[in-house]
Amino acid sequence: MDKAVDAADFHGRIGQDVLTVAVFKADWCPDCRFLDLFMADIEETFRDRIAFLEVDRDDMRDVLIELDIYGIPSFVAFRKGREIVRFVSKLRKSRPEIERFLDRAIEVDAALNGGTVEGRS
Repeated sequence: MDKAVDAADFHGRIGQDVLTVAVFKADWCPDCRFLDLFMADIEETFRDRIAFLEVDRDDMRDVLIELDIYGIPSFVAFRKGREIVRFVSKLRKSRPEIERFLDRAIEVDAALNGGTVEGRS
């Protein structure tokens, strides 16, 4: 997963006309490390529909404060700099929960942008 290097990089990437899901996490967070067990598979499954962006909580606290994200791991979907939907809490996220969130992000994005929703492969 690509990692945002600073706030400007983060804002530039979420500002693109692409459905982008920012994954807010930290190396010291056990629930964040739990994601490493399956996130690569999830990224592969959604690769044609979602760009993923890792955001380190400790490196970009101002971004998290700006977005009112106080629990990690958390997921926020953006297009053209606009937040579409979020999955934010301090609780551990399971693979099925994350996949449901991503499916929902695709649905909401399509509804907002007049697109169609394609099923997962």
